[in-house]
Amino acid sequence: MAYTVPFLINGEEITSPKTFDVKNPLDDSLLWKASAATVEDVEAVVQSASDAFRSWSTTKLVKRRELIYKLVEVLERRKQELADSMAEETAALGGWVDFTISQTVELAREIAGGVGRIVGTIPESEEEGRTALVQKEPYGVVLAIAPWNAPTILSLRAALFPIAAGNTVVLKTSELSPKTHYLLASCFKGAGFPPGVLNTICHAREDAPLIANALISHRAVRKISFTGSTPVGKVIAAKAGEYLKPVLLELGGKSPMVVLADADIKKAAGAAVIGSYLHSGQICMATEMIIVQDSILEEFITELAEATKKFGETQALVPPGALEKLNNLVESAVNQGAKVVNPPKEIPSRAKFPNLIIRDVTREMELYHTGSFGPLATVISASSEEEAIAIANDTEFGLSAAVWTMDLAKGLKIAKRIESGAVHINGMTVHDEPALPHGGIKESGFGRFGSSWGIEEFLTTKTITFMS
Repeated sequence: MAYTVPFLINGEEITSPKTFDVKNPLDDSLLWKASAATVEDVEAVVQSASDAFRSWSTTKLVKRRELIYKLVEVLERRKQELADSMAEETAALGGWVDFTISQTVELAREIAGGVGRIVGTIPESEEEGRTALVQKEPYGVVLAIAPWNAPTILSLRAALFPIAAGNTVVLKTSELSPKTHYLLASCFKGAGFPPGVLNTICHAREDAPLIANALISHRAVRKISFTGSTPVGKVIAAKAGEYLKPVLLELGGKSPMVVLADADIKKAAGAAVIGSYLHSGQICMATEMIIVQDSILEEFITELAEATKKFGETQALVPPGALEKLNNLVESAVNQGAKVVNPPKEIPSRAKFPNLIIRDVTREMELYHTGSFGPLATVISASSEEEAIAIANDTEFGLSAAVWTMDLAKGLKIAKRIESGAVHINGMTVHDEPALPHGGIKESGFGRFGSSWGIEEFLTTKTITFMS
């Protein structure tokens, strides 16, 4: 009998009678089954988090920090278990698995170090004899929705930032990586977090609207965080808006990389290749627009082709419909004049989509505007620095960007003009660190994960005054 991924509710493993299949992206073979939530399960999981909030919200900061450091130890011990599950559910290659899991541990360590920085203030009141206190308080129950593409670190940040701030969490796991998300959550239990502080629930794809709406609308849920696609983020924000609930959204991107005439072309091409092809481009910060000045365009494409040859094997496409989307984007662009620099030698498949370089992409093409979420290095030419900046900003998104130039002062000026949550000079668009804020602008969302910014996101401000 196939293993069934359970929910974690009030510290207990709960297996639902209703299940769905979790399949290997490489060959569509059955990996295991996962419990599929009903509206009754929603009530149980939120009630568990709500009951736990009463005591967890008053837990001393030193105790929270102690538990998070224990969590670090558990994550270290269970690295291989997490890695194996992640590789099976998302077809992730070894390098990506090792990197994301090591970053998961480092993020937990960073959050532990930041818990003690939760402080209020005592501003001076204008009235003689009156004292004012401004204190930070947790919201209550937080609904955290995490994606599949980096399942350990993205579920950890979704859960641990609000928990560190004193909230309790319902983690809605991805139907594409439910076991990895569940195993990550079980590490909290292993570290000694009280029952109900972190709970998990999952649903079948066809039940997404029903379960998501039930969770968002529940009176006890006070804030929602979502990492995923912009279309789904808009739906969640709209539903949360009906109930005036705050949201943190880290959504899709169309990350530009500007390569100026004075750039180190070889290094820039290498960064573009990694940024475009890592994890088959299935990263929110993936390099989606490589904007190159005309004077170095041909030399850059030559270097890009060489770096692509050396990149190595490709990763399977995971989301349903990904193969069709990529094929349509490439075919449409070619029909409008774009060229594939390195045509594939075999028919692309979901399990083996090649790393492609698409040059001569123009604004008239869908590929110019749409995030591919696939291994496409899309090259767009610019006649000047001004045009390059204009192209970089000619997108609805604004999550991450990069600028390549040997002139740091010029790079800083351009970075300030690019509309993005982060801009990396002489680096990749794919860049995040536990100590830095991470999030986007425009249709890439709002709010920030990372370090003290991530904890602050899940705290409200209360003013108290009293007469002496």
